[in-house]
Amino acid sequence: MPAETASQPQPLRVVLDTDTFNEVDDQFALAHLCLSPDRVALEAVYAAPFFNTRSTGPADGMEKSFQEIHRVLGLLGEETAGRVFRGATSYIGGAGHPVESDAAHDLVARALDDTAPGPLHVVGIAAATNLASALLLAPEIAPRVRVTWLGGHPLAWPTAREFNLKQDARAAQILLDSGAPLTLIPCKNVAEHLRATLPELRESLPATGRIRPFLLERFADYLARKSLASKPLWDVAASAFLVNPAWLSRETVPSPRLTADLRWETAPGPRHAIQVATDVDRDTILTDLWRKLAAAP
Repeated sequence: MPAETASQPQPLRVVLDTDTFNEVDDQFALAHLCLSPDRVALEAVYAAPFFNTRSTGPADGMEKSFQEIHRVLGLLGEETAGRVFRGATSYIGGAGHPVESDAAHDLVARALDDTAPGPLHVVGIAAATNLASALLLAPEIAPRVRVTWLGGHPLAWPTAREFNLKQDARAAQILLDSGAPLTLIPCKNVAEHLRATLPELRESLPATGRIRPFLLERFADYLARKSLASKPLWDVAASAFLVNPAWLSRETVPSPRLTADLRWETAPGPRHAIQVATDVDRDTILTDLWRKLAAAP
């Protein structure tokens, strides 16, 4: 292996927080990070809670995601021991108290590890419960992490109401208030552009090996259940940002607040700055994803 040079930076330290069983885009984002070792050193994966028709409650959603993480990593030939952690079994909600979990405690430990090189990049593609809980348990980790969270809609949108955000809006606000360096990736008109179809996947991905048939089956099943012709791979916007930040356009704004009816508002007084994604390079991102998946086991 050639020696590292200035043009070949050390891979970023990354942890991923994901409600992997909720839809089908999390599986693609997880694979994308694993298949980008030149850019990403994926240290740990946290199972996040979710509650919809795919679960009986947040705890069940978290457990199903925990098992799905193991499936995806196993099919990629990735190690899971000491690397996959169960997250919260309930939401933070109105009380604002942290929900302790293996995931939250592991995040705190990794962020505070002075022996590790560089900051810890935290990628959230689910309700922010695990991330906010870690920040409540140890507020001192805020300057030591770099958070990328996919949730809500653009700040000028009439509503911020989106699945990840509304699942635990209190956790989202804690994240926005924490002062941690944050890149927010909205869904409508941003991550939404990463829309794919089953014919595109079948043309781009040979139905051989281990991970490709699994992803093709998951994608086809989702479209059939929802009677859809296409599906945004929302969460791939977050993995793409870690692989190459230039693939997402961004603007710097004061961190907003959420109203009780889940609208964005400008907070009174001085606020720390965050980055908000405004667009994605759809073709470049999906071409990178298809290329890496086509070469996977």
